Amino acid sequence: MTDAEPRWLSDEDQHVWRQIIAVINMLPARLERELQRTHGLSLHDYQILVQISEHPRQEVRLSDLAEATQQSKSRLSHQMTRMENAGLVARRNCPTDRRGAYAVLTEEGWDALRAAAPTHVESVREHLMDVMTPAQKQVVGEAFGAVAAHLRPAARAAVCPSTEECETG
Repeated sequence: MTDAEPRWLSDEDQHVWRQIIAVINMLPARLERELQRTHGLSLHDYQILVQISEHPRQEVRLSDLAEATQQSKSRLSHQMTRMENAGLVARRNCPTDRRGAYAVLTEEGWDALRAAAPTHVESVREHLMDVMTPAQKQVVGEAFGAVAAHLRPAARAAVCPSTEECETG
């Protein structure tokens, strides 16, 4: 620990930070409410379905899915069990690694994703994209791209504390 004075946020930085926190808290909650109300899906359900759908053969290693959705292996396992019980996904053992497993999109999962996608896209447009000018979208995209690039290595370490854990499951 150092005795150096903290680098306090300026008034402008504090304002920006609080706006970011407000959006981080409110936007996912709004998107979730609309998906839940219309399709019975959580935002995490939707994100998992999207991630799996974008992989070849609509299957993805669970460790890669945990990283992509920023969930711990334990949390993802509980989420997968719930989604399996709903018929949206299935787990398949990795043929080359007994410890590894894949998440696979089922036909019901495809149907749920196809039904929910228009609702989700419209919500994103209504509550985010249509609120900003093209210039604002450009700035936000660049700014959040820089932050995401900075956080990616740390995010992987937080989701997968050990290399072995990330290579299995």
